This record gives sequence, structure tokens and C-alpha cells, in this order.
Amino acid sequence: MATGDYKDKVVLVTGGAQGIGLGMAQAFGQAGAQVVLTDADEEAGREALQRLQDQKLKAIFIPGDVSAEHEVAALMEKVQEKHGRLDVLVNNAGIADPFAGKLEEMLMSEFDRILAVNLRGPMLCAKYALPLLRKAKHPAILNITSTRAFMSEPDTFAYSASKGGLEALTHSLAVSLAPDRIRVNAIAPGWIETGPWQKERERYEPQHTREDKEQHPVGRVGEPQDIAGAALFLCSENAGFITGQHLVVDGGMTVKMIYT
Repeated sequence: MATGDYKDKVVLVTGGAQGIGLGMAQAFGQAGAQVVLTDADEEAGREALQRLQDQKLKAIFIPGDVSAEHEVAALMEKVQEKHGRLDVLVNNAGIADPFAGKLEEMLMSEFDRILAVNLRGPMLCAKYALPLLRKAKHPAILNITSTRAFMSEPDTFAYSASKGGLEALTHSLAVSLAPDRIRVNAIAPGWIETGPWQKERERYEPQHTREDKEQHPVGRVGEPQDIAGAALFLCSENAGFITGQHLVVDGGMTVKMIYT
């Protein structure tokens, strides 16, 4: 992956301690950025920070829940104290399990919690990061949505609704923040295998069947590095004419017709 493009830029990755978030944090760090990780899981956050520091990357970890307004405000105050500005905000934190059970069995508290993290969280982060982003020369916000914003398996109400809302929030923020020169885009991942990118006690070696691989036109399941590559591009000056858009990164899975 290319390095140097983000030299001395400050990049905040929410939900950056595991999975796709950790993959993006590592990629931004390898490209020269000063990475700020935030995550509600402090154990995972400490492990992730050590993982990046072992690679001689510049990073700090600040624990926090993106759905809690006072914690987001405190997070941005700490970024201000440490760096004085923010070049890139990556809204990645989310409750990843899309399955909520049958509609009549679903607790509204579960629905509300998923929306609070997956949709309210990015909105709060954008709001409180705004003063810091305004100080950057080429500021950008990247929202991590999902192909489930456009298609669903049964009983994925809250997750699909939250990611669909985040897609809409992306173009709304892009238009609203244009006077501040802040570009806002989204990546919609498909099936991304995060087993090797979990904290140590939850890490596992993935086993994918031939069918798992062949339902992707590219012939494999995705990896965090696939999302990281797209993130590096969309948040860079090379994408300076792109805002309010989403990029589907799913190995072609959502364009392949499947007959049963």
C-alpha cells in the first residue's frame, strides 16, 4: 500500500480497535498519518495501539462511546489538545451484527441502540469534529456504511436502517459542509473477513468454502485492506473532485445475479 501521502496528517478512526477500523488505521499510519484510535472496547484499543506502535506507526488511543454526546465532545477536545486540528474523520464505529430476530420478537431497545451507535454516532462525531476539520487544508469525512443499505437478508431491520440512514447523512453532510471545503463520502463494504483483525482472545483463522468465494466475481471474500485502500484514495487530494458519493467495495457480490 502506498506510503507518504498522509505525512503528518491527523486521522481519527472511530471503532478503530478491531476489524475494518484497525485495517484502515494501520493503512493511514503506514501512509504517514498521525492516527487517533477511538473505541468503546478498551481492551481491544490497547491491543490495537500496541500493534500499531510495534510497526513504528504514530498513534494514540482514546476510549469512548460515539453514541454518547459528552464522550464525543471530550474526544474532540483531546484531539485538539494533542494535535490542534483534524484532517480526516473516519466514521467506522458500529454494531456489526445485522441480525435482530423476528420483527415481533425484537426489542425496541435493541433497535435504538444500533441506530444510536451506527447513525447518531457519525452525526455527533461530524458535529464536534467540525471546528478541528475547519483548520485542515484538505479536510475529509468518510462514513463506513454497508451494502445492506441497499439490500437485505431477512430480519436485519435495525442494521439496514442505520446504514441506509448513514448513506443519506453522507450526501446531506457533503452539501452542508461544502462551504467549509469539507468533502464527505462513504464506503459500502460487502463481506469483509475480520477474523485475524480482532483482539487476541477473539481472533480466529477464517475458513471459507468454495461457495463463499465463488459468490464473489473476484473469487474471494474481502479483507480489511480492501476497504483501507479505498479509504486512502477517497480521503486524499487525488479524490478532491469527489464528494457526496458512495463506493461499493464488495468484490462484485451485489451485481451478481444468483438463481436458486
